[in-house]
Amino acid sequence: MSAHCQLTGSKPGFGNNISHSHRRTSRRFDPNIQRKSYWLPSEGRHVRLTLSAKAIKTVDAIGIEAAVARIRARGGKV
Repeated sequence: MSAHCQLTGSKPGFGNNISHSHRRTSRRFDPNIQRKSYWLPSEGRHVRLTLSAKAIKTVDAIGIEAAVARIRARGGKV
C-alpha cells in the first residue's frame, strides 16, 4: 500500500536522523495512513478509501458524499 492519502494528497516527507555524534542518515516521515470503508448512499455501495487520520476527521465533518466529490475533482478513482 502506497503511503499517500486519497483525499488530502499527503505523501511521505524525507529528512535525516542525526546521531549524537552528528552523523546523518536518511529517514522517511510517513503520514498516518488507514484503509477505511464507507457506505456511499448515492451509489448504493461501499467504497474503501486510503486516508490519513486527518482526512478521516475531515470526512466526519463534511460527509462522505462531499469527500468523494473532492477525490474525484483531484482526478482520483473511487
